[in-house]
Amino acid sequence: MMNPLPPASDAAPPARAPRDAVTGSLEHPTEDAARVALLDTAGAMAGLGLNHGSAGNVSLRWHRGGSDGLLVTPSALPYERCTVDDLVWMPIVPRAGGAADPVPDGHRRPSSEWRFHHDLYAVRPEVQAIVHAHAPHCTALACLPAVQQAGIPAFHYMVAAAGGRDVRCAPYATFGTQALSDHVLAALEGRRACLLAHHGMIAVGASLEAALALAVELEWLARTYGLALGLGEPACLPADEMDRVLAKFADYRP
Repeated sequence: MMNPLPPASDAAPPARAPRDAVTGSLEHPTEDAARVALLDTAGAMAGLGLNHGSAGNVSLRWHRGGSDGLLVTPSALPYERCTVDDLVWMPIVPRAGGAADPVPDGHRRPSSEWRFHHDLYAVRPEVQAIVHAHAPHCTALACLPAVQQAGIPAFHYMVAAAGGRDVRCAPYATFGTQALSDHVLAALEGRRACLLAHHGMIAVGASLEAALALAVELEWLARTYGLALGLGEPACLPADEMDRVLAKFADYRP
C-alpha cells in the first residue's frame, strides 16, 4: 500500500538559545523534536523519488503558546544543507480583505510557497502536515491538457486515497502567488491530495508520516496511470464502487 516514513534521525539538534514557549504534542513534545521530524521528512523526499535539490517544500502545524502557526522549510536551500535552525515558523493569521502577510520568525526566508501552506492550515483544522513536491510522474501528467481538465480518473481504487473519486489538478498560476494558493484550496476542497498544472503535487495529512506516505502513493498512481495511457484508454471503476472504497477508507486512513 504505502511506503513508511524513514525513521527520524537520532542526532541531537545543534545548540541554540531556547525557543519561545511552545505547545507540544504526543508526537512532537517540543519544537526541537518537531523541527527534526520536519527536516527528516523533507530530506526523505529525494530518496523516495519525489523531489530533487531545493524543489518542493514541507510544513507542520505548530502552536507557540496560544498562537496557531506552522513550521516550514526555507526558500532556495537544498535539504542536505538545511539544519533545524534554517526552518521558519510563521503565525497563522486572517488574510482576507488585503490584510498584511504574517511575519515569519527565522533567519531565512520561508519557502516561496508559504501562502498555500498557510492558507490550507487556516481553513483545514484537521490538516497537520503538508508535503509539496515536483514529483516527476505527477508533474508529467499535470502538463497534459486532459489531466489538467479532468485529473486522474478512477482507473485504480487507490485513487480514493486522495479523498475522492478522482485526483483533481489545480490550474496553473505563477509559483508563490495568492492565485496559486486559491487554486490549491479549491482543488483540495474535501480532498487530501492534488496535482498542480505544470508544477507538481501536494499531499496533506494528520501527521508528517501520513502526508509523506500519501505523496508516495500519488506518485505511484501517476506513474501507473501514465503507463496505462501508453497502452490505450484505461477503463475506470464506476462511481458506486469508488463510493464503497471511500467508505472503507474512512475507517482505514489516519
